[in-house]
Amino acid sequence: MIRTRITEMFGVETPIVMGGMTGVGYAPLVAAVANAGALGFITAHHSKSAEELHAEIKRCRDLTDKPFGVNLTLLPSLNPIPYDEYREAIIESGVKIVETAGRAPVDHLPAFKAAGVKVIHKCTSVRHSVSAVKHGVDVISIDGFECAGHPGEDDIGLVVLLPATADAVNVPIIASGGMADGRSLAAALALGADGVNMGTRFMASQECAIHENVKRKIVENTERDTLLTNRTLRNTSRVARNAVSEEVVKIQQDPTKTIEDVRHLVAGVRGRTNVMGAGDTDGGIWTVGQSQGLIHDIPTCKEIVANIMRQAEAILERDAKRVVVTA
Repeated sequence: MIRTRITEMFGVETPIVMGGMTGVGYAPLVAAVANAGALGFITAHHSKSAEELHAEIKRCRDLTDKPFGVNLTLLPSLNPIPYDEYREAIIESGVKIVETAGRAPVDHLPAFKAAGVKVIHKCTSVRHSVSAVKHGVDVISIDGFECAGHPGEDDIGLVVLLPATADAVNVPIIASGGMADGRSLAAALALGADGVNMGTRFMASQECAIHENVKRKIVENTERDTLLTNRTLRNTSRVARNAVSEEVVKIQQDPTKTIEDVRHLVAGVRGRTNVMGAGDTDGGIWTVGQSQGLIHDIPTCKEIVANIMRQAEAILERDAKRVVVTA
């Protein structure tokens, strides 16, 4: 058994986290992750209102008695997002763990702190991690350049970013980006993490409610089958390599192009409807990490967590025997 500050702080059996994911983080998957001994997060912005978020939290509670959390991704939006209402729904529902991303959650921290809610904040740089800790977050989830979605603009891989962050902050750290198996967990622990965040790995699970074509595509793909879009807009996003993302990258090779030149291609509704829903993996932009190169099956969440822990424990035990430290 591997115990860390993450397992102790959140009362979970393993130091494995499934952070919030758009189009993925619904109650049935989150509950399956929790029942497997890991920590999953409901994605708040799937809900149109506080009432819907209340209902989703209740749906998850009906499926598990284990700890789980809610993700709040704080980003600018053309359509107003009821963040304050989400926050109050979380507190009123008795959820004690929140994962935030995007801008620092400074305006939400006082209410969360008063309600005894622990806040994990996702960062893509050491400097942002230091700032978030100063603001009062409890845990840093540090995203390396390998991650799905938004890796930031510094292009720093996790093997450097993780220990640099561990040197700079004194709170527990979750390693995110490129994490998919027991080797990932063992390596992250050695580099200073207290746990690992896995998104793409849990997408390719039996309980994940996305189309089977997408899951099979993740298994078929290699680590080279992602692309970075919106580089010239300084809003970099790592997505699956397909016909649409290749067209976006081609258009954005011209630095004069703006978001308006690709808006019709990157609209989230295409990814949710055509890809995740209908299974057309070339039907829109969809998010996936380089860790897909390490994923070769579509098991249950219980099997995923058990396999990761078994492999990590074997590696740590093996290395303890084969590495001899002499004076």
